[in-house]
Amino acid sequence: MSKKTFSILVPIYFNELNIPYTVPRLQSLTELFPSYDLEFVFVDDGSKDDSLKLLLEERKKDARIKVIKLSKNYGSMQAIQAGLNYVSGDCVGIISADLQDPPELFKDMIKCWERGKKVVMATRTDREESFSQKLFSNTYYYLMDRFAIKGYPKGGFDFVLIDKQVVQELVLISEKNTNIMSLIFSLGHDQDFIPYIRQERKHGKSRWTLSKKIKLFVDSFVSFSYAPIRFMTGIGFTVALLSFIYALFTIVAYIAGYVAVQGWTTIVALITLLQGIIMMMLGIIGEYLWRILDETRKKPGFIVDEVYE
Repeated sequence: MSKKTFSILVPIYFNELNIPYTVPRLQSLTELFPSYDLEFVFVDDGSKDDSLKLLLEERKKDARIKVIKLSKNYGSMQAIQAGLNYVSGDCVGIISADLQDPPELFKDMIKCWERGKKVVMATRTDREESFSQKLFSNTYYYLMDRFAIKGYPKGGFDFVLIDKQVVQELVLISEKNTNIMSLIFSLGHDQDFIPYIRQERKHGKSRWTLSKKIKLFVDSFVSFSYAPIRFMTGIGFTVALLSFIYALFTIVAYIAGYVAVQGWTTIVALITLLQGIIMMMLGIIGEYLWRILDETRKKPGFIVDEVYE
């Protein structure tokens, strides 16, 4: 009986300080999975350091390693999407290169998969991170659960194991400007959750900048929630109602002879407020329109520059 294949997919971006620790740690999983053939797929997402060089050196020593080089930095979600096109496993584990997520947890995740779960998520019960990072993450996942995808894990996840069927579906969907983890969750396959505490980063510097966090926030809500549109509708209805009430008040006051000379300050304040609301609404509509345009142009979400296998 032939062995099943377990693929481990790792997006790489400025991880030259992590690679000497990450690759051996992943290779050590061979002892935990004697009945599986392991495959390691690293996707270099346009790193400008020595990440690619180190990966190619590791590849010379281990034929199980594949290296996918993207033409530029597309972001971790697109790097994962690119890697899914090159994995060959019966199941695929997705993990970051910084070792904040313990690879040994794959053992428990594989057991869940063997019991028939097509998606196994390692969900964070806590983080060994700064207060600001925890605040952003907890707020983001609360809003995702509240307004986008009901039942979304409170601590979030980006450490996950998926069946090859899910991989094929993600490759077929090939959606741009999205959160692929939320997409995996939203597909609705049989799921299981394994709680863990995310560890402190020991090597290198995080490239998860504020601008990338904001983009993920916008992408997630525009892709999986109609809450922004409903918010615009609610604001428009409220402003229209208040305007109607104010108009009635003005007419009654005029008939009763109580209308005093109005100052320009109130008028300017109201105009500024309403113009601000209108511009905000146009911005939200623009986010949706841009994504529609981006999808209809059929421009690829990533370009693979070279494949080393």
